[in-house]
Formats: sequence, C-alpha cells, structure tokens
Amino acid sequence: MKLSIITATFNSEKTLAATINSILKQTQVNIEYIVVDGASTDQTIDIIKSFEEVFKSKGITFKWISEKDNGIYDAWNKGLQLSTGEWISFLGSDDIYVDNALKSYSEFISQQEKEIDLVYSNVNIINDNGDVLRKINGKWSWKVFRRKMNIAHVGSFHNMKYFEKYGKFNTDYKIAGDYELLLRARKTLRTAKLDLVTVMMGYGGISNNQIFKVFSESIRAKHETGRVHILLCYVDFLKEYLIYMIKKILY
Repeated sequence: MKLSIITATFNSEKTLAATINSILKQTQVNIEYIVVDGASTDQTIDIIKSFEEVFKSKGITFKWISEKDNGIYDAWNKGLQLSTGEWISFLGSDDIYVDNALKSYSEFISQQEKEIDLVYSNVNIINDNGDVLRKINGKWSWKVFRRKMNIAHVGSFHNMKYFEKYGKFNTDYKIAGDYELLLRARKTLRTAKLDLVTVMMGYGGISNNQIFKVFSESIRAKHETGRVHILLCYVDFLKEYLIYMIKKILY
C-alpha cells in the first residue's frame, strides 16, 4: 500500500523546510511526496530543490511543480493528478507530522476489515513557539458533520476511490472546499478514527474578512451539498460567529 502526501505552497520559505523534514523522518512506510507550488517569488523553490537529492538517497518518490494556480483546491487537484498512491493526504506547508505518524496510519488502514473512504486522527494546533493552543479530536457522525466540520482535514487520508467516485475539489470554493468534498457522500461516508495525534498544525490567524468567507462557504456547502435546510445553516452561522467573537474578545 502506498501513501501519497500532497503539500500546496506559495511563498512558504519560513515553514516549508520543517514540513518536509517531518516527511523525511517517517520510517518503515511506502510513501510518495508531492509539492505543488503556486509560482512562489521568495526562496520556496530553492528550498524544494535542495531536498531532491535527500529524497532520492532515501528511496522516496518526490515530485514537484511550480506554476500559477487558482487557489489551494486547484493546487490539490494538480497534486491528485500526480499521485499514484491508494491513499491521499494533504499536509499544509506550515504543518508537521509527528514521528511515526505515517507508519501508524499505514498499519491502521491495513487493519480495517471493511473498505473505508476516510481515515482521520487528532491534531494539535500550535503557535510559532510550538505551544499547543488547542486540540482537534472530534469523532465523525453524519448528525454532527452535516452541521459542522468537527474533524481535522489536515493529515487525514482519503481513499483514492473516493475521488474516483465523487470527483475532485470544487475550485469555486476557496476555504471550505475540503468540507464540501466530504459532504458529497453524506451519511454514507465510511470513516475510521486513528485515535492519536498525528499532526502539529500551524496556526494562521483568520482575518475578519476571511471569517465571513468561511461561514458563507460553509453555509453554501451544507445547503447545496449536504442538503441542510437554509434556515438551519443560518442558525449555525449565528452560533459559530457568536463563539468566534467571544473567543476573540477573551484572547
């Protein structure tokens, strides 16, 4: 079984090396690593190139491209085109895998008795100093997920057959496209949880303008793809926005 890990980058010179090194530290697992860069103007390309020989020496397939794209979901779709693995994950350019995370995923997937679409885990969100700000450790159920994305997409592994059945990411979305993708299967989505922390996720602050985009895209995804009544979608929006404002005031 091969795992494909895709990272989208754009001007990621400050964090990318740590992300790549976390891939290189993984042991005893069949993987390929794909970087899709959006035509960076900083040192990102030089950093990518500097790792080519390291991957080669370790016998790990390493692919990368750099060209303009139409956002992260367009970049991920390009990565999917280059993927040859049976299971696909999307790791941010400021996220890192913990040691042996991919081995744990590989063994867990191999142990599943029934075919599944998505394997997810727990994720720690960290600041620039590496301090844990909070933990994403939800458990998937359609009742909850249709109203709120309560699991971490980063580090989750998707069965390639899911993309073959439901298609790739919708590039009309700019922030909530990963949520929309998983809503397509609705209650038939087959999931399994690896109850370990596998990823340290970098915290990027969301501006006020972006937070409204998150909410508006989530409303659209829940209503159009998840088939949640539009009034319930707006109830969720008001609830989540209130929680966001309270946290912003407190912290």
